[in-house]
Amino acid sequence: MMFWYGSHLTLWQAGLMWVGMVAFWGVLIWAVYALITAKFHRPDGSDPLRGDDPRRILDERLAHGDIDPGEYHRLLDVLGSGRPGTRPMPGARQ
Repeated sequence: MMFWYGSHLTLWQAGLMWVGMVAFWGVLIWAVYALITAKFHRPDGSDPLRGDDPRRILDERLAHGDIDPGEYHRLLDVLGSGRPGTRPMPGARQ
C-alpha cells in the first residue's frame, strides 16, 4: 500500500511509460503502413508501384515513342536471351 503514498514516479514506472509509448506508436505506424500496402497489393504478385516487369516497361516506352520498333525488338531479344544458359522470357521473339 506504500505505492500510493508517493507523489512521484519511480524510475521503472517512467521507463515502462516510455516503452509503452514507443510500442504504441510503433504498432500504429505499422498498422497504417500495412493498410496502405494492402490497398495497392495485387493478387497476381505484381506491385503497381515498383514497375519491375521489363516487358511492360519496354511496351510502355514503345507506346510513348521513346524507342523505335527496331530498338524495341533488339531489347526484347536481349531480355529474352538473358545470360548464357538461361531460358528466354515467355512471349519473347525467337
